[in-house]
Amino acid sequence: MLGRLRDGVIDLSEIHRFANTPISEQNSIRWDVDRLWSEICRGLELASTVPLESTAIDTWGVDYAFLDASGDLLQKPFHYRDARTNGAMEAVFSRVGRDRIYDVTGIQFLPFNTIYQLHAERGDVLARARTMLMMPDYFTYRLTGRTVSEYTNASTTQCLDARARTWAAQLADDLGIPTTLFAPLVEAGSVIGPAVIAAGTPVVATASHDTASAVAAVPLGEATAFLSSGTWSLLGAELDAPILTSAARDANFTNEGGVCGTIRFLKNIAGLWLLQACRRSWEAAGGSFQYGQLLEAATDETLAFRSLVDPDHRQFLNPEDMPASIDAYCQRTGQPVPDSPGAYTRAILESLAFKYRVVLESLERLTGRGVREIRIIGGGSRNRLLNQLTADATGRTVVAGPVEATSLGNIAVQMLATGVVASLAEARAVVDRSFPVERFAPLAHDRWDAQRERFDAYLEAAE
Repeated sequence: MLGRLRDGVIDLSEIHRFANTPISEQNSIRWDVDRLWSEICRGLELASTVPLESTAIDTWGVDYAFLDASGDLLQKPFHYRDARTNGAMEAVFSRVGRDRIYDVTGIQFLPFNTIYQLHAERGDVLARARTMLMMPDYFTYRLTGRTVSEYTNASTTQCLDARARTWAAQLADDLGIPTTLFAPLVEAGSVIGPAVIAAGTPVVATASHDTASAVAAVPLGEATAFLSSGTWSLLGAELDAPILTSAARDANFTNEGGVCGTIRFLKNIAGLWLLQACRRSWEAAGGSFQYGQLLEAATDETLAFRSLVDPDHRQFLNPEDMPASIDAYCQRTGQPVPDSPGAYTRAILESLAFKYRVVLESLERLTGRGVREIRIIGGGSRNRLLNQLTADATGRTVVAGPVEATSLGNIAVQMLATGVVASLAEARAVVDRSFPVERFAPLAHDRWDAQRERFDAYLEAAE
């Protein structure tokens, strides 16, 4: 993506888009980083028709690359959905208590967090590895030759001290993780150095976790919760300091790093992954359904509240057949099995909206803040049906947009790093006036109130 600042407004244009498709190798799921690197180089080549003030990379969190003593990639990085971490979290808890891990790191317990992936490494990999780089840091390394760990992405590892904003060395030692693997931390907005390609363009360590970039793009008041909507949904608030209470731990909220000293206090929700995985299963069976078709079919009000699921149930993490997994959940909880693609879509979207409500209520309790508005950002903000269902379920106004919040937040931090703007507030204001938003007022909130106990019962019964 190329951003140009003209007369106080950002013009954003797509230069090069490519699929990021995992590969199977050695009975595992991996990332094809060499192909991704070639696509990044192609994008920079296409962007070279204009002089670039800077460039920066953001990606997803938790996954990492190992460099060996020569600085070469040791192995293709694992995908966080790979099954090797099955049981790893429990094994780590047996060595270092769950309460201590949260008190130090403030990060929610997810089976694919980096700390559990490192525990699951086999053979002599850890002995041969010299440096661990999170995915955006790995590509920054290939751009600049410099090894650093940008703070927002490093915070997803569950290996950082949330109070000190440094690596949790004692915790790593107690788990047998070599602390020498950890690269020096840098804050978002640091200039790393010139690119070895792209005519020496300065490379910035942006908010390199994609959600951190998305949140950096929009102004957030105390009464506003953010909801980054895509494959995952991340619902939370921007705070000045982490919340490390036992209540936050038990609710499995996370304190991820934000820009300019902030904390993103949030909870992961499975998101539109369930619908994406359904489409994959239907396509494998010979069916082809575009998202527009599915959403149109899901507007049928006769489908309302027919089937509800917990989007975060473990059986939905990476099933071979998502519709079959939804069927099994419904059968186990005594509900009708969806009988059409539209019915599956409605069930998924309503379930997500209900889960947003549950998490939002927890967020208010834990922060002591009342939420009047939910700011939905990212690709999922285009899903007008889900936006309306979210407003209806929560009883809050939903403000949707911008769609390309991650790219815009990435660019906002670059503007801050290169002195184009003087503050994060100024960068956010530029983004805010550059891209329109859409508002959704809650409708028929009482219908959702009537179904709330039923949804809660399904959450408990499905365990």
